Amino acid sequence: MTTEQTHPLVDKIHSERGRIFDQLSQIVAFDSVHNQPGHEDDNTSAAHWVRDAFTEAGLDTELIPTSDGSVLVRGTRLIDASLPTVLLYSHYDIVPTGDHAAWQSHPLTLTERDGRWYGRGAADCKGNLVMHLAALRAVESEGGPKVNVTVIIEGSEERGGAGLDDLIETRPELFQADAILIADTGNAAVGKPTLTTSLRGGAQVTVTVDTLRTPAHSGMVGGAAPDAVAALMRLLDSLRDETGATRIDGLDTSATWDGELYDPETFRSDAGVLEGVELFGGSDNPAHLIWARPAVTVTGFTSTPVSEAVNAVPATASAKINLRVPHPLDSTATVEALVRHLENHVPWGAHLSVEVDDINPPFATDTSSAAAQTLSSCLAESYGEDEVALVGSGGSIPLAKGLQRAVPGASIALFGVEEPLSTIHSPNESVDPSEIEHLAAAEALFLLRYQGR
Repeated sequence: MTTEQTHPLVDKIHSERGRIFDQLSQIVAFDSVHNQPGHEDDNTSAAHWVRDAFTEAGLDTELIPTSDGSVLVRGTRLIDASLPTVLLYSHYDIVPTGDHAAWQSHPLTLTERDGRWYGRGAADCKGNLVMHLAALRAVESEGGPKVNVTVIIEGSEERGGAGLDDLIETRPELFQADAILIADTGNAAVGKPTLTTSLRGGAQVTVTVDTLRTPAHSGMVGGAAPDAVAALMRLLDSLRDETGATRIDGLDTSATWDGELYDPETFRSDAGVLEGVELFGGSDNPAHLIWARPAVTVTGFTSTPVSEAVNAVPATASAKINLRVPHPLDSTATVEALVRHLENHVPWGAHLSVEVDDINPPFATDTSSAAAQTLSSCLAESYGEDEVALVGSGGSIPLAKGLQRAVPGASIALFGVEEPLSTIHSPNESVDPSEIEHLAAAEALFLLRYQGR
């Protein structure tokens, strides 16, 4: 791809790369984790920085406290009440930086290395935030937006976004729009314009197995006494078929993805799969497993730590299961099917308890809407491509479903700078600056061209 093939706005925004880097450096410097002791000042300061930045971009801004203690930044620019309104979304909070020794550079100092910019939040989601700012500046250079603009930047998305959810329920007038652009996903690959058309919902499920009143000496009872760890491992193994793919009794786990497929070798690289390790699902394309089918992942396992091991048969064992539910499945019904499966497969009469938390629904966009069609053409033009890839996301953005309920007439589109090489939530998170530039150009074109539903 060459700049001659792309829209002139890309070159205009590229000429501002230094300013984009400076703005991203400033917002990355805030350790803006929500609801974690010691981070309160950084989270608040980040909110004020966002307010000031969007005020400078020409919006009337306000800070709105929310029920979870976070602060929402809302900006508006009313051009003409008869024109459509476009809502732009992002968030300024981050996941914790984790072990700084695992980073090649300080996580709160934006650092350029091999053409990418590294830092916590550089992609998720502060890179999307500065993308909005670059788009608004580009629009001004073209005479200003041809639509009314609302900007919503929240401060607790990584901790569930309960404050924003409550505001959507209690003050839906703040979010009224004809089109909603959620910048919190990413392209299928760098340079490949992409719309995310579905998000998986899901739940957190804690499974505990008890077999003995107390651990018992393995030399005296081992071999006959029921081992709680063995019982839990066998139970969890029942959730996978011989290829490792998810299997839940009474639930269809064979759906296929009808959009862009995921090249298996690219997926191996993106996921960091070790050499020689097989992908789950056998010959099935990874896209089917991560975007079209339910999935279970054991995210935690508790029994006796190895460092504290004694010669005793374990009496209890627990596991945390992360359940992912694709559209159009119902999250509650899928959880119920999972619980029934666990109850029916617990071995040797072991005592089972299951706790379910944080059920959230899946989401899908209407790709035939005027907003999706307009954004698709703007993305393709910005990147100098003929078409846009349609992918799903294995993650969840509960906000999308809440907005769909509160603003049922709005078209919702998902895109962003978080392509696979960004490794969001991990050490050495990064963003490709060209993604910020091309997406900002596409968004600017949308604000100049969108004519409503």
